[in-house]
Parts: sequence; structure tokens; C-alpha cells
Amino acid sequence: MTSTGMNMMSRIVFFEERNFQGRSYECSSDCPDMSSYLNRCHSCRVERGCFIVYDRTNFMGNQHFMRRGEYADYMSMMGMSDCIRSCRMIPMQHRGSFRMRIYERENFGGQMHEVMEDCDNIMDRYRMSQCMSSNVMEGHWLMYEQPNFRGRMIYMRPGEYRNFMNMGSSSVRFMSIKRITDSCQ
Repeated sequence: MTSTGMNMMSRIVFFEERNFQGRSYECSSDCPDMSSYLNRCHSCRVERGCFIVYDRTNFMGNQHFMRRGEYADYMSMMGMSDCIRSCRMIPMQHRGSFRMRIYERENFGGQMHEVMEDCDNIMDRYRMSQCMSSNVMEGHWLMYEQPNFRGRMIYMRPGEYRNFMNMGSSSVRFMSIKRITDSCQ
């Protein structure tokens, strides 16, 4: 199946009002700015696939991972202070291994550890007090600011992340890491 065919498998529908009311906008790819489609977005329905939604345009600000399901009033459920402003589709064609390097300091400085599986507590497992940069070599990951996959998170796809502050995150301290597996289909 082509990558275009794979992207067609994912779909999310955004609604201006809570409980799937008001104008709607259907999306099956990345959308850096939803303001040209909707005045606001307060509920959504993920019909297929998984998405990361952001409370600021251009994939910035607080992020939330959304899998198949209905989110009638996600603001109260997830503690978002504002509505969804942009979204990123998580491609599900990755079937290989997962591999990333995490670094204690920005610009790949300090201790380095290679991660290939979920880690519920970076401090306990690797004796790192913080993680401030990373290099994702394979797979798609979620990094959480608290142990046991809790708190605010950021989505990481393959690439270099020299400084988490540049990603619009209010925190540079991440304490747990989870692979995004085929659970989105």
C-alpha cells in the first residue's frame, strides 16, 4: 500500500462546539493551523488512527495523544486551557524496531542512553536526573514529564531534538518514555 493509502486510513473530525455540535472539519493528515476551517474546536471524534493535538498553531504548546474514540468535551477531560489549534497524524506504517538516544543535557550533552522499549522511570532505570535532548532513530515515541507515563507529554518522530524548550514545551524535564505501537489502528 502506498503512503497515500496509509494516510487515508487515519481520520479525525473536529467540531466547533462540545458534544459534536456546530461546524465540523474532517482531517486525515497534518494541519498546522485549524483557524481557516473552524473558529474554535471543543470536541472531536477519532474515526481511525491516532493523532497528536496541540493547543497552539504550528504544532506547538500543550499536546495530547488521541486514539480512536469520541471526545465530547476534551477540554475538561484533559485539562486543556484552550481549544485545539493544530493536529499531527501519527503514521502507522512503522512496523520495525524502536530506537532512540536520550541525553541528560541539551545539544546531546551529558549522559547518553539508548532506549528501545518503554521506560516508566528514566531516573530509576538510567540514573539520569533529567532528559533535555534526544535523537529518535526509529519509531514514534511519547515522552512524559512524570514517571509512569503521566503528566504533559511531547510527541517525537524520527529526527534530532537538540533542546526540548524549542519545541514549545513548558518543561524540559521528561521522566518516562513510551513507544507508539500499532494500537492506533
